[in-house]
Amino acid sequence: MSLYKNSSFLVLLVLSYIYALVSGGEVNVSATELADTMKQASSFSPAAAVVVKPGEDSLFSLNLLSSSLEYPEISVYCSELLKIFGQRYSAYVNCLATFARPVQVCQMCFSNYSILTDIYVNISSEQMGAGNESCRDSLLRSDRLMLVYLLYSNVKDIWIKSDCDKCITKGFQSLTNDTLYFLNAHTQTITCFNKYKQGNQTELCKDCKTSYRGLNELYSRMETNETMCIDIEDAMNMTRILWSKKYNCSFPREETVPVIAVSSFMLFLPIIFYLSSFLHSEQKKRKLIHPKRAKSYSSLMNIQNKLS
Repeated sequence: MSLYKNSSFLVLLVLSYIYALVSGGEVNVSATELADTMKQASSFSPAAAVVVKPGEDSLFSLNLLSSSLEYPEISVYCSELLKIFGQRYSAYVNCLATFARPVQVCQMCFSNYSILTDIYVNISSEQMGAGNESCRDSLLRSDRLMLVYLLYSNVKDIWIKSDCDKCITKGFQSLTNDTLYFLNAHTQTITCFNKYKQGNQTELCKDCKTSYRGLNELYSRMETNETMCIDIEDAMNMTRILWSKKYNCSFPREETVPVIAVSSFMLFLPIIFYLSSFLHSEQKKRKLIHPKRAKSYSSLMNIQNKLS
């Protein structure tokens, strides 16, 4: 389509040149003059001088349009901040994808999230940076989409939903002590599983029972104290699946006996209550009737004495 337009434009130029010569009295037109006219037309028209492939005319037109527009310039300082933000954002997202299964996004990606947060704070801060300028308006508020803000909000939402703050110390320095202790206990349990997984699973259930029970108790305490993140939750879920479904292991819980005892007591409590109430009421009747009988007997004896 673009080639057709360029050819039509050249034909119009040649016809206009011939018409001018004819109207001026010069009818004989040489091939050399026509060639010169074609060259002048090519040099005059940028579209004719550039070879445009089919399907690229729209992109070429957009490039010409964008080059003719004058946008407000972004300072070198703000451009550098935007570049660093893009690099750190890409590194963090790549880390999330790498450690998505099994879930280890908190323990493996917290350093990437830390430096990404730092650069975003520099961008969004109202304080003047290098060159006494702030990039908040030019990078965050210059368009309706606010792409930089939207990108950071998405990864921040992932961080919050993962509860990574519960596994990482303040300032993103390292993992918390509870998290390190759990990961160590989890490693010991998995090592025990791997030791017996090719052999007798009965031995696995017997020898790994202590480590697995300890891991369960530790997880329960962390769940109560709300000190666990998605990494710990996923690790415990996978360990329980291995223990119960893959290796068919189980162990009786110690709290089963107290639960049965309390349930039995509650079951027989109404029977005990009604039985005690019945016995108490019978005893009370006896106490009430006995004095009455004694009084009537003494009255009868008095009457007999009087008659005699």
